[in-house]
Amino acid sequence: MSEQVDDHIDDDATTLARLGYRQELRRTWSGFSNFAISFSIISILSGCFTTFGQAWNNGGPVAISWGWPVISAFILIIGLCMSELVSAFPTAGGIYWWASKLGKPVHGWFTGWLNLVGLVAVTASVDYGCATFISFFLSLVDSGWEGTLTQIFLIFVVVLVLHALINIFGSHLVAMLNNVSVYWHVVGVVAVVAILAFAPVHHQSFAFVFTERINNSGFADGTYWFYVLPLGFLLTQYTITGFDACAHISEETKGAARTAARGIWQSILYSAIGGWVLLLAFLFAATNVDEINKQAGFVGSIITTALNSNLAIVVIGISAIGQFFCGMSCVTSTSRMSYAFSRDGAVPGHRLWSKLNANRVPVNAVIGSCVAGLVLTLPALYKSSAGVPTAFYAVVSVAVIGLYLAFLIPIALRLRAGDSFVPGPWTLGRNYKWMCWTAIIEIVIISVYFILPTVPAGVPGAADFSWTAVNYAPLAVGGLVLLIAIWWFASARKWFTGPKHTIEI
Repeated sequence: MSEQVDDHIDDDATTLARLGYRQELRRTWSGFSNFAISFSIISILSGCFTTFGQAWNNGGPVAISWGWPVISAFILIIGLCMSELVSAFPTAGGIYWWASKLGKPVHGWFTGWLNLVGLVAVTASVDYGCATFISFFLSLVDSGWEGTLTQIFLIFVVVLVLHALINIFGSHLVAMLNNVSVYWHVVGVVAVVAILAFAPVHHQSFAFVFTERINNSGFADGTYWFYVLPLGFLLTQYTITGFDACAHISEETKGAARTAARGIWQSILYSAIGGWVLLLAFLFAATNVDEINKQAGFVGSIITTALNSNLAIVVIGISAIGQFFCGMSCVTSTSRMSYAFSRDGAVPGHRLWSKLNANRVPVNAVIGSCVAGLVLTLPALYKSSAGVPTAFYAVVSVAVIGLYLAFLIPIALRLRAGDSFVPGPWTLGRNYKWMCWTAIIEIVIISVYFILPTVPAGVPGAADFSWTAVNYAPLAVGGLVLLIAIWWFASARKWFTGPKHTIEI
């Protein structure tokens, strides 16, 4: 068995050498561990809990019961397109490397920065959501716990520090915990669904779950179908993201050309199925609609009104632990992308971020990723006048737009390459054409919607306009694109040539 494993690693090293890189990271991750990191980052115990209110307020049950499976199908198509690419190019740079290989340095430049900022935002949003639910858990255990914005932010900082320490000092532990995370998510979701199915005295009807429309956005009901409802799809689009982690960990995965490809689409498919079951359990248990509306669709209001205090503590505890696992995996993925992008000289201070310690862990990239996530989340310290966590949803939007725009570029370049593209052992065959076009169109549409105001008070020029209600995603993403564009034309185009090989090919 050991000889087979060694041969497998040699094949991976040969593939990596063909792409121009020396095997520097430890290749100790199994195919299951590779799948596990994306499954953990998607984390239906995180996204389904933390962004449930966005869909409830913008569309109601219809946005969830029908929106989730429809949007999940589009995301699966995106994932399948990316599976073909990672099979051909199993490198830690992931989508940045694909864009550079299939296009020009400018494509790699924009893809890398969009991907990096998207991953930072994912890390920030997941850990802040985790802090929110830890605070909520404490309030259920201790009625004296206030759960102020300052307290939540301090918990957020502690969670970030813990995730940094685990990634720095427990490189082998991270892979093991990702495996544990898969079972925690499966067993945890089953437990939560069972509790919500059998513990409440009353449940909602099928008609409510599949036909009820709610518009708590503040926008006119006449805009429900073309404006309000699509805003509710942020729940699905945000939850099922971060699956590019399979690519970022490919240089540490055995048999990556096959296993990383499987990891991407399987993590999406299984999360889509499990997430839908979990969300339907929420909707059937959502009997106190007035209280849920009063709390801006916060999923905790469903838990506390449908269950006794002890069961509510169990459900929130299961979610909080799942979110902690998710955040840990996000830091791993973000740091590997930062390492790979820095290895190619694209990030200021690249020698610092691409440095490995004795255990071959990019320590500085881990710390830098966490600090960047903390800075991005600073607006969450200020209370929104809109009555919903606008700053949190803005960070979520930054994550979704940054990541999916980064996905779009290599998918479009693969489509342009046509038959000249040399696939790996996992390929879409002739299906790549309609799949790539579908992925591109879906990404363009959601990128437009998620930069729009989510509440009337966030519309510039409105009578009740408030900066605390502004969706700052367009400022963050637009500012980023403008900055990296200026940087490219003023300087980077003269020295950035794309991926730098560590061995001659």
